[in-house]
Amino acid sequence: MNEAVISVHELTKRFGDFTAVDRISFEVFRGEIFGFLGANGAGKTTAMRMLCGLSRPTSGCGRVAGCDIVRQSEEIKRHIGYMSQRFSLYDDLTVRENIRLFAGIYGLSRRETGTRSDDLLRRLDFASEGNTLVGALPLGWKQKLAFSIATLHRPEVVFLDEPTGGVDPLTRRQFWEMIYEAAAGGTTLFVTTHYMDEAEYCSRVSIMVDGRIRALDTPAHLKQQYATRSIDELFRLLARGAQRSE
Repeated sequence: MNEAVISVHELTKRFGDFTAVDRISFEVFRGEIFGFLGANGAGKTTAMRMLCGLSRPTSGCGRVAGCDIVRQSEEIKRHIGYMSQRFSLYDDLTVRENIRLFAGIYGLSRRETGTRSDDLLRRLDFASEGNTLVGALPLGWKQKLAFSIATLHRPEVVFLDEPTGGVDPLTRRQFWEMIYEAAAGGTTLFVTTHYMDEAEYCSRVSIMVDGRIRALDTPAHLKQQYATRSIDELFRLLARGAQRSE
């Protein structure tokens, strides 16, 4: 795990006099599950938008899946998957229609779409739900479907923005099994979450406070370094000194 798939140096984003992201630098490696933590207003969403090619940095540089985040922002979108808690699928389309729609967006051929669609439905045990409206599915099923669609085009990096918000503990555990499976296959997972127990599942975690990365290492090393019993305790310790909130 020595190939950096995400690399940023002194990445900064300002809005007028307000510095949302303040000179952050880090690398994320192939097949890694990287937890990107921070309280509301810490700057993690702004940082993620820059990495996804959706927002232009004020200064600094970075590469995602070999693409420059400033000069190749459109190209980045072809090499990544993205899943948000708030919006990932169209409720008024069926399961198969959602798959076909996103396959088209990702540039898959008709043959690839058919093959991967059938494989996706089989893996999720959704074969009988292909013509079901997504809006009629239980939340946990939606989340698993959304993740599978986000990886349909076999991207190098998948950004997961609070993917398990609102789902029950069993579904969360099943979802993380899917994350581990993707990572084992060489996909890099970049995860934001408010569930600190989930941070313990990550290969490494970073914690942002007031636009800066205050801590970055494996969960075990961070707990040892700060003499805390859990990432939740560490998060509260570092976030206590925050000067701003959303």
